[in-house]
Amino acid sequence: MRPEILNKLFAAVTSIPGVGPRIGKLIEAVAGPHVVNLLWHLPSGLIDRSFTPTIAAAPDGVIATMTVTVDAHVKPRTPRLPYKVKCSDATGVMELVFFRVHGDYLDKTLPVGATRIVSGEVKRYDGVLQMTHPDFIVAPEESAQLRVIEPVYPLTAGLTARPLARAIRAALERAPELAEWDDKPFLAREKFPAWREALLAAHSPKSLADLALTTPARRRLAFDELLANQLAVALVRARQRRLRGLRIAGDGRLRRKALATLPFKLTHSQEVALREILADMASETRMMRLLQGDVGSGKTVVAFLAMLNAVETGRQAVLMAPTEILARQHMATIAPIADAIGVPVALITGRDKGAVRAQARDLLASGHTAIAIGTHALFQEDIEFRDLALAVVDEQHRFGVHQRLELAGKGRAADVLVMTATPIPRTLMMTAYGDLDVSRLIDKPPGRKPIDTRALPVNRLEEVADSLSRAIAGGARVYWVCPLIEESELIDLAAATERAAHLTQRFGRRVGLLHGKMKSRDKDQIMARFAAGDIDILVATTVIEVGVDVPEATVMVIEHAERFGLAQLHQLRGRVGRGAATSSCLLLYAAPLGETARKRIEILRETEDGFRIAEEDLRLRGAGEVLGTRQSGLPEFRLADIAAHEDLLAAATDDARIILERDPELASERGQALRVLLYLFERDAAVQTLRSG
Repeated sequence: MRPEILNKLFAAVTSIPGVGPRIGKLIEAVAGPHVVNLLWHLPSGLIDRSFTPTIAAAPDGVIATMTVTVDAHVKPRTPRLPYKVKCSDATGVMELVFFRVHGDYLDKTLPVGATRIVSGEVKRYDGVLQMTHPDFIVAPEESAQLRVIEPVYPLTAGLTARPLARAIRAALERAPELAEWDDKPFLAREKFPAWREALLAAHSPKSLADLALTTPARRRLAFDELLANQLAVALVRARQRRLRGLRIAGDGRLRRKALATLPFKLTHSQEVALREILADMASETRMMRLLQGDVGSGKTVVAFLAMLNAVETGRQAVLMAPTEILARQHMATIAPIADAIGVPVALITGRDKGAVRAQARDLLASGHTAIAIGTHALFQEDIEFRDLALAVVDEQHRFGVHQRLELAGKGRAADVLVMTATPIPRTLMMTAYGDLDVSRLIDKPPGRKPIDTRALPVNRLEEVADSLSRAIAGGARVYWVCPLIEESELIDLAAATERAAHLTQRFGRRVGLLHGKMKSRDKDQIMARFAAGDIDILVATTVIEVGVDVPEATVMVIEHAERFGLAQLHQLRGRVGRGAATSSCLLLYAAPLGETARKRIEILRETEDGFRIAEEDLRLRGAGEVLGTRQSGLPEFRLADIAAHEDLLAAATDDARIILERDPELASERGQALRVLLYLFERDAAVQTLRSG
């Protein structure tokens, strides 16, 4: 149960007086559905209303606060024209300008002959000073209503500053004094204020310096958010450690046969990762391990050998991928080796229906099928295993934590191996995967050649097309990735369709188009044609970013590369360079390049090390944008910035570990306060793990 002291904060935003359903929807879009979300919606700027010039002395284009006398109302001849109110002081005259005026609002607010304080931006028009739609109009005796320094909050279409600021002030009034959950010596050393004091200070900047992420108030709030996250992760990890696992230690016979069929030897880091995984599987604690390796580093082979370890003991294993393309690709890699060594493998996707699905399901439930490979379809209730010992989840960031546990729940305390080709910076690893042990594949498979990466302005498109003609004549296959346009799939699709049409005029029917709106069957068909060589140029949106493997593809063209993040450019580049032939990547950019985009392209040209690229991406863009956290399963922080608060993340991780060593049930006085912290940052599930043991 959430502590009663927090109930007012977890009421709907519409419980705030003056916030009706319409404004409530807009506030929910920009901040969140609960009052507490408004506390985390911090100012992004401020307006200084302290400048109080006379009319004659007011410069153009500034925010000014002026005391004037209302002289006359000039009502427009038609509603389309502006309504003007003429005002004056001892030095001159000015006009207050309004559009779309309803009723007698202005007559009441600005009666002729009255003195009023007005504040807003002033501009001269035909020599006359004007203020259009003043932000404030108050009588002198109401001057306290006018905030000299006013915080500016991020808005959304349809939401204006005034109602949002009012709602935030009301939310702050509801923020209670809470028992201190932070370590007192740490608070003193960092000069952190109390939680409520920090919150009020963050919402009341007195100068631009107060908006910095480095102020004691902002750092205090960031630390609290990070501590809540790290404590939640540590609680989940502690619970996993308490769950008894199965000891899975095969005799190696299937693994030896599989290794003998491979045309290459395992790299050093593959051997190390496999040893770590086999040691975890042999222990009595459930394995929760992340296998992190760059594109093409050989994760699937390591996972397959781990699966064979389970099969050697008479049990089953499953590999789940986020897309059908990727599931079928894993099947294509694993099935030939499995067939050669006599291990039955089945593919299960949402497309399978009727008798085909029923047969696959029955063979799995009976234990005849030793290894299942599939998509989300594996979650469905009718899919059962006779004795599932190992669940492998590929591209973990496409699934939530609960989904990997749900898949593991198909067996009795099954071990879990999570794989990702997305290089994740060390700091983000701590926040997202703190409940997992980590193995990294850092070697490239032998024989892989470096990819020649070049950058060209997009206006040299025709030269690029000429060079493609020569490459295709020499047997090359080409990916052409179209730009991301403001996160709109439909506009992305339009850009890709247009580029495919343009290239078809030049290269004829050997151009294919692949995008996220296509049906799975059509996507597979296009990919199969590209892999078979029926298509020379595959024009695609970023749908090809993960898992597509065509060794014959040796050219990658990325249009408007400046619109992509570093990690994403690296992932796309990794689609080529997978065979023995030399590969190239062309980054087409719109000139002039901004500083960040230029650095991104420079780093990409310098290195193919995904882990270095991920760290640079974090440094250049900040954690909020790396991997696009909303899609990635990484926690979204409202108050903490991983790049700016890296020291606080390390402190929060250490603190969480020490807290649980001393007080694993959070039963002490500080433990009770920490439970409130977990609820405050909506880490309710972590508190439930304490209850469920």
